[in-house]
Amino acid sequence: MKKIYTNEHARHGIDAKLPKIECWPNQYKGYEITISVPEFTSICPRTALPDFGTITIRYLPDKVCVELKALKYYILGYRNLGIFYENAVNRILNDIVKACKPKWCVVTGEFNVRGGMKTTVIAKYRVK
Repeated sequence: MKKIYTNEHARHGIDAKLPKIECWPNQYKGYEITISVPEFTSICPRTALPDFGTITIRYLPDKVCVELKALKYYILGYRNLGIFYENAVNRILNDIVKACKPKWCVVTGEFNVRGGMKTTVIAKYRVK
């Protein structure tokens, strides 16, 4: 039996080069930041069809905060990238954590209906 989805499909986009997420020095403590990206787009790595959704990033900053213009360019890097929903959300979480080292972060991807199904993916990080 032939595999429909290969390991190459599953890993596609995980290591792709994307614009750098820049940060700036945080001046306050104990507040939460929520960033909503209602026009997120990427490409299915198998079918090459576009995927659309909303990415929400919530985090408690520590020493630095994510610079929004740099984040915009980073997110736009997904526009032509073949990557599964689950990988995109987890990659965004990993890249945010690497860039700004927050106390905690939650990235939620709410993807538009396709084939009668709506998908929501939630990835979480917390300093131990």
